[in-house]
Amino acid sequence: MRIGWPRRVFSQVLLMQLAIAAGVTALATGLFLAPLSDQLDDQAMRRALAIAQTTAARSGLADEIKASPPSPAGPVQAAAEGIRRSTGAEYVVIMDGHGVRWSHTSPREIGRHVSTDPSEALAGREVMQIDDGTLGRSARGKVPLRDDDGKVVGAVSVGIAYESVRDRLVSAVPGLLAYAGGALAVGALAAYIVSRRLQRRTHDLAFSDISALLAEREAMLHGIREGVVALDARGRIRLINDEAQRLLGLGPADTGRPLDDALGAGRTTDVLAGRVTGDDLLTVSGNRVLITNRMPTDDGGAVATLRDRTELERLGRELDGTRGLIDALRAQDHEHANRLHTLLGLLELGLHEEAVEFITEVVGVHRATAEQVAERVQDPLLAALMVGKATVAAERGVALRFSADTLLPDRVVDPRGLVTVVGNLVDNALDAAAGTPQSHVEVSIRAEGRTAVLRVGDSGPGVPPERRELIFTEGWSTKDPPAHGRRGIGLALVRRLAERQGGSVRAGSREGGGAEFTVVLPEALTDVLAEDRTGAAVTAAGEKR
Repeated sequence: MRIGWPRRVFSQVLLMQLAIAAGVTALATGLFLAPLSDQLDDQAMRRALAIAQTTAARSGLADEIKASPPSPAGPVQAAAEGIRRSTGAEYVVIMDGHGVRWSHTSPREIGRHVSTDPSEALAGREVMQIDDGTLGRSARGKVPLRDDDGKVVGAVSVGIAYESVRDRLVSAVPGLLAYAGGALAVGALAAYIVSRRLQRRTHDLAFSDISALLAEREAMLHGIREGVVALDARGRIRLINDEAQRLLGLGPADTGRPLDDALGAGRTTDVLAGRVTGDDLLTVSGNRVLITNRMPTDDGGAVATLRDRTELERLGRELDGTRGLIDALRAQDHEHANRLHTLLGLLELGLHEEAVEFITEVVGVHRATAEQVAERVQDPLLAALMVGKATVAAERGVALRFSADTLLPDRVVDPRGLVTVVGNLVDNALDAAAGTPQSHVEVSIRAEGRTAVLRVGDSGPGVPPERRELIFTEGWSTKDPPAHGRRGIGLALVRRLAERQGGSVRAGSREGGGAEFTVVLPEALTDVLAEDRTGAAVTAAGEKR
């Protein structure tokens, strides 16, 4: 059975940690044992030296060497043996100035010359060494022996058996190994706990699986057409894919920033942060309509997905407009048939002059409406919108009127944006006014320098004061949702477009009842002087040609 390197992250990390723990334990044990032998040798030599110093300092010892010859039964031998037995030394040798022993563990060695060189001790210096002698290897300490006048008359040599030093070293090894084994066991337990935690966090995957998942995740996140934003437990952006950067107007540098700092205050931030909960929540970012879903993660963070519904909402509004036009055409067809029947009756009755007057009156009403709009609203796109809205309003039984101060020159910077604002407000006003007594909608569009001021009022039930800010929230609506999607986008988009141009929108009430919406758009018109200079330059260029 072939044993190979494990594939799981848990197993690999555990083995590596155990190997590291064992290596560190072995290294620490070796580093401790390496100087221990030298330390024990030094302690033995210092102990021998201390015994020798104490012996040499014994009173009358120098006089006894001078007064009597070396003898196994002499006082010097008796004193040395007493010291040896009391201190546990291997030997205590006292010698005269010629290196002749006056004491020894073996009595037959008394009177003979010492086996090692005593010259340094006899010269007055203290010596510590590990050396071999007649009794084998020992740790030795040698000191000079002085008389009362301080003259060196001999030396004292004390030996500690080296086997006792080795025994101390050997006896220390089991305890040291026990400590090392305990440390290794604690390290192994800690490694196992850490590895088990890592196993749970990595779902017991192999490194190759994690690498493959990471590559697949990167390909998926940057390839899908939905925005993905991942947040950590503290609300910081942990990941944002390419589509989310495009939809939210963020960049790679925003990774790691708090969500509130990156996006600013608003409903989009509240939805992504989880302060607004629900499924398929509508938000408006810039001029985009987004559907957002948020899923919490186990670590306290969250992952949010964003879908761009701007085009779908635009198509939905166009579908609503198309349905309205179809209804209007159906009503006009019915009205046109009635008018044709009336005209046919006049002709059959021979009332030709009355027939001419009837045709002139019918045609003149439509022409007057278009001319009135074009005279007051000089921007082509906005004028066409208002003519269409007037027709729809008439078919719904709502009178669409323009205030006396309405006058918008053809100097609009962003006609499409203004069409979106006016169209949404007029549609809401028509819905509110339809079915009310003397239903009507009044529109006022005027220019104040480069600022466009728009007011749209209706004869509907109005907006309660407590809801005048709530109605601008994305997804909020009192109407039933259409078949193609959701409501609650129009007013939110109006506010977002107004704020993007530095303007404002507010809801209020009209005199006599109904709601009135006021939109102020600074810098919505081009400068008159700049336009005049441009026209003059074009005229001059034409004359030169």
